[in-house]
Amino acid sequence: MKFDHNNISPLDNRYLSKIEPTRKIFSEYGLIKKRFIIELEWLLFLCKNYPNKFLKISNESIKKINKFKNNFDHKSVLKIKKIENTTNHDVKAVEYFIKDYFKKDKTLIKYTHLIHFGLTSEDINSLSYAIIIKDGIDVYMSNIKTLNRNLKKLSSSWSQIPFLSRTHGQAASPSTIGKEIKVFSKRLDKQISKVKLIEPMAKFSGAVGNYHAFDIAVPDLNWQLVTKKFIKSFKINQSPLTTQIEPHDWIAELLQTFTRINNICIDLSQDVWIYISNDIFSLKLNKNEVGSSTMPHKVNPIDFENAEGNLGLSNALNEFFVNKLSKSRLQRDLSDSTVIRNIGLSFGYSQVAISSLLNGINKITPNKSHINHELNNNWEVLTEAIQTVMRYEGIDNAYEQLKNISRGKKLTEGDYLNFINSLDISNKSKDKLLKLTPLKYIGIAKKL
Repeated sequence: MKFDHNNISPLDNRYLSKIEPTRKIFSEYGLIKKRFIIELEWLLFLCKNYPNKFLKISNESIKKINKFKNNFDHKSVLKIKKIENTTNHDVKAVEYFIKDYFKKDKTLIKYTHLIHFGLTSEDINSLSYAIIIKDGIDVYMSNIKTLNRNLKKLSSSWSQIPFLSRTHGQAASPSTIGKEIKVFSKRLDKQISKVKLIEPMAKFSGAVGNYHAFDIAVPDLNWQLVTKKFIKSFKINQSPLTTQIEPHDWIAELLQTFTRINNICIDLSQDVWIYISNDIFSLKLNKNEVGSSTMPHKVNPIDFENAEGNLGLSNALNEFFVNKLSKSRLQRDLSDSTVIRNIGLSFGYSQVAISSLLNGINKITPNKSHINHELNNNWEVLTEAIQTVMRYEGIDNAYEQLKNISRGKKLTEGDYLNFINSLDISNKSKDKLLKLTPLKYIGIAKKL
């Protein structure tokens, strides 16, 4: 792992260690290697499956090609980039790199005409990016699932801890910490299931998607089925009707789902940040950390702030990708090409964020003494319970009575008990309300 202080993006320096799997997938090296592999696999696919139409290929030649493929490294990339300096075309540079190697072998030289057979560069790119994004999805979803498992554990551990809710920032009917954490977990569950339904797509149909070159050269092959079978070998689905480019609608759908996941994580980050600010959560101390360069007492919720910021960056990129990649002038323009090269940034920023969020939630613990103190000082939250029981008992102006004694005011335990004792309601209802406290008024939160 190389750390370069001259890199412009924090993903390639400050956050380098946090995104290594994603960085590996979406790097220029990763893209070039995918193109290289697809070019070789296409040649092998044609020769192995249709030897009567193309050329038979011996096991010895297959081994040579596979060895060449498996020996691909950073030196290979440098050679390809050097060729690109002349061709000014990145995919053609890969083709020429392979041809140069084949021409040095007396057997493989017979197959040079089948390198990049029938293809346009976008066929190679389409499949390359589909594979890359599919691999990126696996890493992203692994991180999200780890986060969700942690949330479920915390939800279970804290299911019995009541605390004061806040709506509009004001004291409201109590809940349990576990139930509120479970809300985020269930939201993530739903979006995770949606990601599973999204199918990575690629095209492999030539210049403007009509299989022209294939059909003119070998018209008696069903090229739609041939290319579908090849694409499927990479666990990618064929986009059957396209222009020169695959429309990228599946990428837009994916990133819109990722944005919803990111937004759930932002919501979680902001809520936990406020809970920490309100002393509902305490942060576990690390004696070696510094909270402020000038205020020694500070323990800051930096993990949640970092997560929020990086998720926002990911979302901003997603919004642009969704709006840009699904549009292309006529049969093709090149504006999508320069944009899609940056798609790894969205994955990278979200990975940094999820890593921070995981660190953050492992540092928080419920501040039970403060939680109980806050509940015991907010008896007015029981006015909902009182007026509802009063209504059930047939008292028509129950809401108004409670509004008069509580709106904008603090109720003490004594005020509460005196009011209950003054009510003309059944003994059963009165006994129920007299036993009620803010700590006990949590509905069915524990079950939820």
